[in-house]
This record gives sequence, structure tokens and C-alpha cells, in this order.
Amino acid sequence: MATYPVINKETGEQKEVSMSVHDWSQWLLDNPDWQRDWSDPSTCPSPGEVGEWRDKLINRNPGWNDVLGLAAKAPGSRVKKI
Repeated sequence: MATYPVINKETGEQKEVSMSVHDWSQWLLDNPDWQRDWSDPSTCPSPGEVGEWRDKLINRNPGWNDVLGLAAKAPGSRVKKI
């Protein structure tokens, strides 16, 4: 079950609804006066999740390429450095 913060377009009332991800689209169609409330930073995507995963991995773990280099030296290894 997922929890969705919603806000009423007309009254500004806020509440949370819990339902299956599959039921969310139908709930929006059945309740046209309500919309997803994106004002809460904990429920919306953050800009920290945007970017190239390889760059973020190397920046967070500077020795990672060294570990991959050692693994690549193993016989039959297909490991490559990033």
C-alpha cells in the first residue's frame, strides 16, 4: 500500500490516502476535485537523484575503480573499470 498526500483544488483541504499503486489512477478519475500534493519535499523526487550514476558512484567512493581494477585481473573476469 502506498500513501499519497492530496489536496483539494477548491477548499485547500489536505489529507493522505492509502491505496494500491494500481488503484491510484482510478481514484484520481473518481475524485476530480483532488490532486497530488507535491509541496511536501519528502514525497516528491529531489534534484539529488538526477545525474549520471557512474559519476556519482566514483565521487562517493573514490577507490571504487581500484577495486574494479583488481577484480578485472582475476582469471576469466569480465569486470571493467568505470
